[in-house]
Amino acid sequence: MDNMELRTKRLLLRPIHKKDAESVFKYRSDSIANRYQGWIPKTIDEVSDFIDNRVSSTMNLQGTWFQFVIIINESGELAGDIGLHFYDPENRQVELGCTIDKKYQQRGFATEAMTEILNFLFGKLNKHRIIASIDPENISSIKLVEKLVFRREAYFKESLFINGTWTDDLIYAILRKEWREKSRN
Repeated sequence: MDNMELRTKRLLLRPIHKKDAESVFKYRSDSIANRYQGWIPKTIDEVSDFIDNRVSSTMNLQGTWFQFVIIINESGELAGDIGLHFYDPENRQVELGCTIDKKYQQRGFATEAMTEILNFLFGKLNKHRIIASIDPENISSIKLVEKLVFRREAYFKESLFINGTWTDDLIYAILRKEWREKSRN
């Protein structure tokens, strides 16, 4: 499963590789575009270290992060990434996060990639609940998860210390049965 790939009409989602470090650095290091991210690398070496030491090479391992990159089928270009955090001790819940290179935003790539990931998590991996943690000022991410029928569950005041600042945190979630209902409509 670790070498698995997910495909949509326009995208390939595959596990991140060391060879992706330069492409990931190009969009992840943009501190303005990624101001809501908890990780903004300063060097390519930081990205390489992230791939080697902070991302699991095994999918669905409790207590780890697994990272997919989003590749545009037509051009072969790397457009972003999706991280899956298998945080639940019973391994039935997953936190996810998505980052899209600013030059590929507003084209529906995030919606398409997240839809495929949700189908995979709920269908193939039989997960019960998926959450997303979002900065309340990140309107684009809020619109994305609401479009995917996530519901807002919590608002935490100054609960995360990100990039030297205490930040509020919105938690959105969706249950497998809610995703199935959405998929039927």
